[in-house]
Amino acid sequence: MNPAPTSDPVSSRGPVATSRTRRALLWAVLVLLLVVAQSLLVALTLSYESTRAQDDADSIASEAAGEVKRELLRTTQALQGLMWGEPLLLHWREGAGELMRGRRELLRVERRDRRIGVTEAVDTPLAQPLFRQMARSDLDVDAQVACAAALRMSAPMFSRTYFVPMAGGHGLEVIDLCIPLKDTGQDAGFLVGTLSLAQLLDNAMSPRQSRQHELSFVEGDGTRLARAGQGRGAGVFVAERLVDLPGTALQLRADGAAGRPRLIPNLATALVLGLSIALFAVVLLLARDVRRRARAEKALAEALAFRKAMEDSLITGLRARDMDGRITYVNPAFCAMVGFTPDEMDRGPPPYWPPEHAERYALRQRTRLKGEGRAPSEAREGYETVFMRKNGERFPVMVYEAPLVDGQGRHTGWMSAVLDVSAQRRIEELSRQQQDRLQATARLATVGEMASLLSHELNQPLAAIASYSTGSLNLIDDPDEQTPAMLKQALERIAEQAERAGRIIKSVHHFVRRREQARETIAADLLIEAVMPLVRLQARKSGTRIELDIPPKTRVVCDRTMLEQVLLNLTRNGIQAMEAHTPLEQRLLLIRVRQTHARWVSFTVVDAGPGIAPEVAQQLFTPFFTTRTEGMGLGLSLCRTVIEQHGGALDFLPGAGGRGTEFTFTLPAPRAAETGETRVLDSA
Repeated sequence: MNPAPTSDPVSSRGPVATSRTRRALLWAVLVLLLVVAQSLLVALTLSYESTRAQDDADSIASEAAGEVKRELLRTTQALQGLMWGEPLLLHWREGAGELMRGRRELLRVERRDRRIGVTEAVDTPLAQPLFRQMARSDLDVDAQVACAAALRMSAPMFSRTYFVPMAGGHGLEVIDLCIPLKDTGQDAGFLVGTLSLAQLLDNAMSPRQSRQHELSFVEGDGTRLARAGQGRGAGVFVAERLVDLPGTALQLRADGAAGRPRLIPNLATALVLGLSIALFAVVLLLARDVRRRARAEKALAEALAFRKAMEDSLITGLRARDMDGRITYVNPAFCAMVGFTPDEMDRGPPPYWPPEHAERYALRQRTRLKGEGRAPSEAREGYETVFMRKNGERFPVMVYEAPLVDGQGRHTGWMSAVLDVSAQRRIEELSRQQQDRLQATARLATVGEMASLLSHELNQPLAAIASYSTGSLNLIDDPDEQTPAMLKQALERIAEQAERAGRIIKSVHHFVRRREQARETIAADLLIEAVMPLVRLQARKSGTRIELDIPPKTRVVCDRTMLEQVLLNLTRNGIQAMEAHTPLEQRLLLIRVRQTHARWVSFTVVDAGPGIAPEVAQQLFTPFFTTRTEGMGLGLSLCRTVIEQHGGALDFLPGAGGRGTEFTFTLPAPRAAETGETRVLDSA
């Protein structure tokens, strides 16, 4: 058996505070780690997105630069093919037009002589002439430089880029390609093609790339020469590649249309943020649940500590037993009551069972634990039994037992509350002894008050005995024929008067000396008849008539001696109340008995006196309160105590018509099935 652990709320404040601080620190560390981890995860995701966007820009710049070089190479080859076989001028023009229709970046094709002068020129049929706003001669410096370099290197050369104004304030950034022509190994002039940089960029971009990036040719200082793409670059993810061409170099820039990655730029980051938010929500819910659990554990600990403190402070013993009768719990009060420790009570039969009752207790315990012979409503009723202390002392206890039910509603044993009633029994015995002495004193006081009545009542039979004795002596001294008959009659009268005096003395003797307290079933008329000789003595002195109203076969259960005292006190009080203020012809004392209930019988004593004043009625049942100079003030107080000990009640009310007083008390009636034998159950 494991007794409940003890706890000290005061001494446990330090550990509890330390535990709370540790728990708060752990939660703070957990939240901090989660914040750092999620921040790093989001930062890594954003960095990955930025890196991927930059890689896309680099890839597009490289692809576009390669594509531009390939386009320029194909254009160079197409221009060289245009002069294959030295076509006639008409054919050359047609070939040049057809070439420019197929290659939109080619805006103008020129034939030049050895002096780099323009001899023939064909503009693209797909757009307005290139040099309408400004003459070609004004923008011919870069082409001449390229042709001079081409002549010197005997290879196609590109000029520097230059701007050509167009109508409407617009213009184009173009570049010239100069191809030297040879005729039998001699210089035969040049073929110059003017290409649009913007169209070169358009040709180098795919539709997907044009939606996501902007391609442009820029100068060293960042000036944009030409651009391509549906949107403008954001200037965040930028990649530049150098397109190295014969005679010049172009700087190609790829600029991503998207800016820096937003918090939710795509599905991956959204998932990461969503999972992070979900994780934080779960952590918050977990923290909330932990807080609730902590509060519940704290409340449970406080409840257990409070319950333990209550159980330890109780003077009532508590005992728990399982379904096999083994003791599973006892509180300190029970241990102090029997003198055994919990470990000592955990072995074998309970050591507090007296050896002489152990077998009977074991049998009745098995019956009680199995619930045999008892209704469920009786399981909570108390019973009285005897336990034994460790020093061998036997003492009475009152046990109140109830089923022990767990949290799932299962019956797991029995819980008992045990009260040591030895002190109560000693007090009851002392009270009974004092009650006996008080009753004897009250009876003696009553007899003392009735001494004058007894002397008056006994004077009559004694005087009659004396007269008959004197007459008998006279008859003996002067006998005649009638002497025997008269002597016999005188002796009979003497015997009658002597018997009468003996009955009076015997009644008083029995009243004073009777002490037994056993309750018995007795007829109501016999109970009243037992006190009538003494009542009639008082009534004859005051001239009071006695009237009895007692139904036949009315029986009560009572202590006969105590109830005779109650009846005698009430009748004497009624007779004395009528002596001073009630006319002789109205002095009537009525004793009435009624069966008011199947379990109760009512006794009523009615007098015709002046009644009870209100100020007297408030203290009527107070001990030692009396309105008579010779009284002790114990009569009515004793009467109420006796009636309440029988389970009844004593009260009074004004008589009929507002005159006199009715004292009524109730006594238990015998049960219908009562046989006179009472069986008392005892158990452990």
